[in-house]
Amino acid sequence: MATTPAGTTPVKLGGWIAALCFFIVVFEGYDIVALGATIPMLTDPGVGGFSVDQMNWVNTFSLIGVGVGAAFMGRLADRFGRRRPLLLAVLVFSIFTLVFPLMPSAALMGLVRFIAGLGLGGCMPVALALMQENAPVGRRALANNLPMVGYHLGAVLASLAGKAAGIHWSILYYLGGGLGLALLALLWFKLPESDVTPSGERTSIMDVLKPKYLRSSIGLWIAAFMGLVLVYGLNAWLPKIMGAAGYPVADSLTMLFVLNLGAIAGLIISAYAADAKGIKLVSLLWFAASAVFLVLLAVPFGSQALLTAVLFVTGVFVFSSQCLMYVYAGHVYPRDMVATGIGLASGIGRFGAIIGPYVTGLMVAAGTAYPGAFFLYGGAALIAVLVIAQIPKPKSS
Repeated sequence: MATTPAGTTPVKLGGWIAALCFFIVVFEGYDIVALGATIPMLTDPGVGGFSVDQMNWVNTFSLIGVGVGAAFMGRLADRFGRRRPLLLAVLVFSIFTLVFPLMPSAALMGLVRFIAGLGLGGCMPVALALMQENAPVGRRALANNLPMVGYHLGAVLASLAGKAAGIHWSILYYLGGGLGLALLALLWFKLPESDVTPSGERTSIMDVLKPKYLRSSIGLWIAAFMGLVLVYGLNAWLPKIMGAAGYPVADSLTMLFVLNLGAIAGLIISAYAADAKGIKLVSLLWFAASAVFLVLLAVPFGSQALLTAVLFVTGVFVFSSQCLMYVYAGHVYPRDMVATGIGLASGIGRFGAIIGPYVTGLMVAAGTAYPGAFFLYGGAALIAVLVIAQIPKPKSS
């Protein structure tokens, strides 16, 4: 068992607690896709009646809330222990997800989604910090990446629920909020406390900018930003990009599924690789491979089987590259700053989740998304390689 954070008492994680952390991450995938799945209904004149522009702003406020929540809840978890901030984050997310369908205007919808995002964003850094700090020796990356598989599970569940709900779109939010409250009850009774105890020096959020952490912090933030440019840009626009390339619409939707299937495999493969070979080396290799395969997608493929194989391998590298930045934070910072480090990497990276789809959307509108978007994504991955290269190799890796 890894050593416990300075300033906290141990939290003993059984397998079922690890499962709860897994389902916490499921909610992020579910929530992000739920809005995308319901926007067609919300913008239908006969159902929601909102404009596409209004829903775009609602989605943007939601992502901003997730980023802010991630940045600050991680710090609270390092300051006050893991239990109370995690309970607060799940409560806020659940309540404001439940009331979202009741909002009568786009402005109120945006406000409610922002607040729900604060809670949602705060869940993941705390859950990942719990997993990493209690992982067996040499299994930190695996402990981090296994819960991240839950993101893709949540995305699939939201897609299926959205298809089943049809015009009754509000069901998705009642389901998500209700399950969140059920999870909250389990956490309340089962999650042990990690009480804060006196330590030699109290840390603050600004400690990540101290000279010994400065290069690492900035590098992780930029790499996480670039990683989410790729993840959200591809998930939002890949079918449209491949349709513009001349591939059938049905095939382009299948391509998105194949890409995310590769992502699940990549999370496991990269975790074992990082634990065995070191987080810096594997992070460099993963982002470099992402750049190569993304640019390769700009080449027209005459064989559907070959294109499917390339998409699968692209998914293996692209999605897990960004997740490795959370593992890297666990190696860079002392134990009483890990949740802060993960939260800031996640929070600042969220702006990449906004910029990536936005810029890609402009390229789609201008007719330059194919092959231009793949060159854009390849460049983003290359920037991540360069910034990771300047981060000092962690002593614990």
